[in-house]
Amino acid sequence: MPRALLLENIDPIAGELLTSAGYEVESLRGALDEADLVAALDGVQLLGIRSKTQVTAQVVEARPDLAAVGAFCIGTNQIDLRAAAAGGVAVFNAPFSNTRSVVEMALAEIIILARRLVDRDRALHAGTWDKSAAGSHEIRGRTLGIVGYGNIGSQLSVLAEALGMRVLYYDLEDKLALGNAERCGSLDELLERAETVTLHVDGRGGNAGLFGAEQFARMRPRSLFLNLSRGFVVDHEALREHILSGHIAGAAVDVFPEEPREQGDAFVSVLRGLPNVILTPHVGGSTQEAQYDIGRFVAGKLVDYGRAGTTTLSVNLPPVVLHGSSAARFALLHRNVPGVLARADALVGEHGLNVDGQVLATRGELGYAVTDVSAPLPPELLTALRALPETVRLTAF
Repeated sequence: MPRALLLENIDPIAGELLTSAGYEVESLRGALDEADLVAALDGVQLLGIRSKTQVTAQVVEARPDLAAVGAFCIGTNQIDLRAAAAGGVAVFNAPFSNTRSVVEMALAEIIILARRLVDRDRALHAGTWDKSAAGSHEIRGRTLGIVGYGNIGSQLSVLAEALGMRVLYYDLEDKLALGNAERCGSLDELLERAETVTLHVDGRGGNAGLFGAEQFARMRPRSLFLNLSRGFVVDHEALREHILSGHIAGAAVDVFPEEPREQGDAFVSVLRGLPNVILTPHVGGSTQEAQYDIGRFVAGKLVDYGRAGTTTLSVNLPPVVLHGSSAARFALLHRNVPGVLARADALVGEHGLNVDGQVLATRGELGYAVTDVSAPLPPELLTALRALPETVRLTAF
């Protein structure tokens, strides 16, 4: 029976789907470091993680039986995608499933910060009745600047506009504006015009240190700031200084450069205790609805890959889906050089089989072909296909 290992408290629906597909599933609540992960992957074909576990090149090299990794989250920067592809390990994530949850949290935090409800709450818990409108504002008519106009940023744009906000956005790519949103030609332009700035960028290395002292200084006085994207994007020392100076009127931060590995571990941040600052433990996408949908979506991708070699929405392998059924199927991941598919098909013919259906796609240095044939696959054919010098991984179904 093939085995799957699920880490970091992934929703139970993932284990249920993998079990029903014939996998023996082991689930652990926490993340694993590199050495423990290598040990735990002995005999495991599918790995499910969230954001804490690091799948390094050393892990991929140490466990050649590993066939696929599911990132039960949006980001995949915790996985060495190049090493995984070179080792024939498919990687899948959930690019859409928690979008609504993150957007709702961002909107809630914008309202809370604009009304200074954090300070009112703390005062009342301390026994002080502070009923005042000082510093409290509606968000209607105010200008929201969205940095990163992907799935989350664009949906936030629509809902914020429905609440009466004016929306600006900036993205490295030329994205289609939704509703009445206006694209800014530069980050500086957005910072100088927006009254609330919220970050929704991805985890690419080029975004490290994107927001520091210079960017905070360019923001309008008494602006609000939110980061629900990646912890390494923001200089928290600079944010602290601008909050204490009063230049930034409030902030909400859900992600941090260094985050505790286990539930209940100590949390350290220079942002603790600051006025009108909301700190949350990386829970932007942590609603029961989102976690269920992520579990269902990523587990489904892993099952489709294990059953039929389907790589639709894989983040590191060529996207291939072959519909229909036949007597047998094999998937050949190979180096992207001329003539590989012709040689593979010739081997199929030499072993007395016809090709009933075939799809090939390439991505960078890799090609991926899924082939249906007219009869069960002879062991000699599989041996010959694996012996091709360009073969990275061969899977028979």
